[in-house]
Formats: sequence, C-alpha cells, structure tokens
Amino acid sequence: MKMHLTSAAAGFLLLAGIGAAAAQDVVIAPEQETVIKEYVHKQPLASVKIPGVELNIGSTLPDTVELHEVPNVKYRYVVVDNRTVIVDPGTRKIVKVLD
Repeated sequence: MKMHLTSAAAGFLLLAGIGAAAAQDVVIAPEQETVIKEYVHKQPLASVKIPGVELNIGSTLPDTVELHEVPNVKYRYVVVDNRTVIVDPGTRKIVKVLD
C-alpha cells in the first residue's frame, strides 16, 4: 500500500510540474511579434521603474503598472527599465521581453 501512495504522490508532483511549465511557455507567433515590434516602435512609451520585479518570463507585474494595448493583438506592453515587456493582460505575467 505504501508503494502505491508513493507512486501516486510522485505522479501528482510530475503532473503539477508539467502544468506549471506549460503555463509559462507562451509562444507568440512570429507575425504577431512583428506587429507588436512595429507598433511599439511607432508608439514609444516612457520607461517606468518597478522596484522588486525582475524582468523574467513568468514574473507578474503589479496592478499599478499601466499596460498598453496593441490593436488586434491579445497581449499588452509596457516599457520597464528601457526594455519593452509583453504581458498577458489576464494574468499580468510577462510572456516576452524584447531587447
């Protein structure tokens, strides 16, 4: 019986890890990325500072940060520390950092 519980626990942890990894692996289609880059270039924003937030994929931006829309694109953007950050507006998680 103990063996079954250990196997079940290991399986659960494995599935939880796969779910967490999948949640962070957002793929932006190349054509959408091109649209975003062109729009951001034409609509420059002032850079903001966000103390305590690292610009990593999966990091969550606080509600105090204003996200800006890109027409016909699901994602939003903001410029942080002179780097353009693409954000999922539903979760406020960073999905891509453009250099």
